[in-house]
Amino acid sequence: MGIKNFSQLLIFGSFIGLVGWTIINQVGRTQLKVKTREDWLIDVAGLTIQGILIPLLQATLVYWLYQYLLPTKQGYLKVPLLPSFIISFVLIDYLYYWNHRLLHSKLLWKVHQVHHTVTQMDVLGTSRNTVWTSLLIIYLWVHTLFLYLLADPTGYLLGVSLTSALDLWRHSDLIISQNTRLYQFLSSWLILPQDHAWHHCREVHNYNYGANLKIWDKLHGTYYESEKLPSIIGIPSSLNLFQKLLFPF
Repeated sequence: MGIKNFSQLLIFGSFIGLVGWTIINQVGRTQLKVKTREDWLIDVAGLTIQGILIPLLQATLVYWLYQYLLPTKQGYLKVPLLPSFIISFVLIDYLYYWNHRLLHSKLLWKVHQVHHTVTQMDVLGTSRNTVWTSLLIIYLWVHTLFLYLLADPTGYLLGVSLTSALDLWRHSDLIISQNTRLYQFLSSWLILPQDHAWHHCREVHNYNYGANLKIWDKLHGTYYESEKLPSIIGIPSSLNLFQKLLFPF
């Protein structure tokens, strides 16, 4: 199996597994039943854009853009597998931390607020956004750039696929019990679903910006930790369906 196929399988498998877990879990089934038609439309639109249209855009227009701007640099960087993975999973994670904080700034919050209208931690709401917000997320531009520059993108692709799988899990309600060794191992350094739930909390949404690693939030004083889960998820919005899809246009 090629690394590209493995990456796709990891992401798709994580999504199907989390959806399946939601269906067989009683709380998850209840959450799906109370989703409104508007929620379903926005979530399906977001998943379609992020899961299909954005990868197509990366493989065509954005890739062609780098061929035009950097015609002699394709495959220029000869980086071994492990450092390539670290670039993707750690360095780009730090860039995303600041990208995410910018989306919470006064300048861009009205666009990003659509993502925070989810009222329950739900893997289907992972990509809830306006139809064009993905253009403001660094993954679209940086991932394509490194895949263009790296002579062997294997390690980088592994980092991308793992980050994507963790993003799906982070937005789900599949919580690891605090009494397990797995929690003890992961909780000191990895952003868990309960950490990201506080980011979606109505009162505490300006914390826990990281995607993979907690170190960035701890380093910059934006980490919020609690043994409990938030009681209220989601921020009220007066936007209608079309505004949530197209805001501010």
